[in-house]
Amino acid sequence: MSISIYNTKTKKKEAFAPLVPGKVSMYVCGVTVYDDCHLGHARSALTFDMIRRYFEFSGYQVTYVRNFTDIDDKILNRADKEGVAWNEISERYIQNFYRDMGALGITKPTVEPRATEHMQDILNMIEGLEKKGMAYQLEGDVYFSVKKFYSYGQLSGKNLEELQAGARVEVDTRKENPMDFALWKASKPGEPGWDSPWGRGRPGWHIECSAMSVAELGPTFDIHGGGKDLIFPHHENEIAQSCAFTGKEFSHYWIHNGFVTVDKEKMSKSLGNFFTIRGIFEKSKYSESVTAECLRYLFLSTHYRSDLSFSDKAIEEAKSALDNIYGLIQRLEESDTQESIQGDEDWDRILRDFANKFQDGMDDDFNTPKVLGAFHALRGEVNKLLTKGLSEKIRKNVLEGLRQYGRPLGLFQLGTNQWNAIVVKLEPAVVQAVANPLKEVTGSSNEDKWIDEQILLRNEARTKKEFAIADTIRKELADQGIILEDRPDGTTRWKR
Repeated sequence: MSISIYNTKTKKKEAFAPLVPGKVSMYVCGVTVYDDCHLGHARSALTFDMIRRYFEFSGYQVTYVRNFTDIDDKILNRADKEGVAWNEISERYIQNFYRDMGALGITKPTVEPRATEHMQDILNMIEGLEKKGMAYQLEGDVYFSVKKFYSYGQLSGKNLEELQAGARVEVDTRKENPMDFALWKASKPGEPGWDSPWGRGRPGWHIECSAMSVAELGPTFDIHGGGKDLIFPHHENEIAQSCAFTGKEFSHYWIHNGFVTVDKEKMSKSLGNFFTIRGIFEKSKYSESVTAECLRYLFLSTHYRSDLSFSDKAIEEAKSALDNIYGLIQRLEESDTQESIQGDEDWDRILRDFANKFQDGMDDDFNTPKVLGAFHALRGEVNKLLTKGLSEKIRKNVLEGLRQYGRPLGLFQLGTNQWNAIVVKLEPAVVQAVANPLKEVTGSSNEDKWIDEQILLRNEARTKKEFAIADTIRKELADQGIILEDRPDGTTRWKR
């Protein structure tokens, strides 16, 4: 089965067929570096990191380009507000971007071009468009004429009139058409600029990405990606100017990830639900409960094309799901093994089924929720068979499988000691007594003794087949943050 991708341009899933067999060329729009990255940036970075990882896992050689927009109106406005040079702002937030991506465990792209490093490529493209009659000058500015690109609207699926009616366009009565967009902007007094045939100025946002992607990957490449907010006008304009300049198709596949909401509301500073990546890890109400792996798991638990709601409950569910898988890894690491055991064929079947489900899910437009479901189905199967014992060969195969198939997702790579240290850090320091008016517990040693007593009572109830009582005790302990782990040898372990 080949990898299928939902192509925003054609509005359907298509079998992936690279331009060069065995190789993938991918350009993803990066950030405009005028502020710290937020959860939406994290979603996009994690989405395309996952896609890149899976292509490599599948044997492809990937050239992954993600740019920096390091000259833009927003950067100039921030510099003016702080009274510093514009390039001081861009360099500061490029470094902060690296800090945030490092915290998320994002692998570095193959190439990270900056717009200011490709100024000659930008000038060449604008000059070429002007010579072809696709662009015109206005007092030192240069605009792209959208009416002359007859297939304008092919990505968003709308015609020019529909786009104009629904778009917020910059009011400039000088333009031939309200939808025409700037390729080059004349520098105002005090603004940075570069020499050009039209006077000193700087590039528009859209032309930067076109010039950088063509310079790094050629006129046509496999995949162009970004958040779905970029479909129009940014990516629509990229297609128009790139195809008009090269005379060739720009990108074969267009991939767009969904938005992030907070408790199902749009992120907004005015609502107090706007979170930067740094704030999530260090300063917000979530800073004690979010790790990079929790955030990655949460994002992957929703299909990349769907909108995702970030919430306390979602984080807790992600943390609990991860703890279940790491708990299985720990049980496998600590399980006693035998030289050989009857039933090895059951283990082989389970691993084959899991590998097939993993590939089927990922090949189906990177369906990570389906794949995570396969991990937990595997966990259930393995837990059942652990009671029968396992051989050393099978123990290693299952452990290696969990690590191997977790790698494309960026999950399950920590040692269990590392993960348990994180879980302990995230849980409350003091465990309160369960709802029992006859029992008052204070002090760590007394608490531990009381928990052990509750587990003993539960095990006695299970022996007597009084399962309702056993379940009540487990629930009371769970309500206080105590996780029970019933071992194959009949013992029960607990942790906070």
